[in-house]
Amino acid sequence: MERKKHKHQNNHVIIVTSDAVDANVKQFRIKPWLLQVLIIAGCVILGIILGYFIYEQKVWEVANRRIDEQKAIVTRKEEEIAGLQEQIGGLNTEIEGLTAEIEGLNEKIALLSETVNQKTATIEELTGTLEEQALPTEYPLTGSAHMEEKTDGDPMYIFTASAGVTVIATANGTVTAINEDPEYGHSVWVDHSNGYITIYRNKGNVNVKLGDTVAKGTTIYIIGTDNAKFGYQIMKDEIYIDPAEMLPING
Repeated sequence: MERKKHKHQNNHVIIVTSDAVDANVKQFRIKPWLLQVLIIAGCVILGIILGYFIYEQKVWEVANRRIDEQKAIVTRKEEEIAGLQEQIGGLNTEIEGLTAEIEGLNEKIALLSETVNQKTATIEELTGTLEEQALPTEYPLTGSAHMEEKTDGDPMYIFTASAGVTVIATANGTVTAINEDPEYGHSVWVDHSNGYITIYRNKGNVNVKLGDTVAKGTTIYIIGTDNAKFGYQIMKDEIYIDPAEMLPING
């Protein structure tokens, strides 16, 4: 009769001890399949841990890369802002310069305006003076004379003056005609460029020429013993008017 063979089972022994002199030695027996399970489990856990750390590393790398990109963007934006601020500073400087120029120009304009106003006032004053000087309001003789008004025909004053009295232009104007006069010898026509024309009639020598510009008081005739009578007329817009309307005659 054969003898039954028993299957031999190997067990793994784990000995736990310490460096102490009186330390006890402990032994643990672990079956092979359990050890394999523990090893596999340990490898799995180790793999999970390693995988987790690798994953975390990649996540951190991605996060760090994004942070670096954001930092780069922020840096670019800061540089752009700094550039814009520099440009704004330059523009502000230009604006300040332009403002100063404008203020200077405004001062010049104010001075020019004042000068123009002064010149305008002067021109207006001169214009008023010239207009006044062109009105035939001056007495036509430098001395006293007997005066009578012509009663027939066009209005005219007839003066009888002493020798040496001068017949003068009663306003500024231009000599536009010197004609022969059958009664008075000569007639001098002065146009005052404002609608007024004065006419001076006398037998004496004419002291002006055709085209002469005369001022108020310019000598036209000199009264002598043979040309004591002098006729004076005024036209307004080609119509004869009474000289008394313009002459400063008193008494």
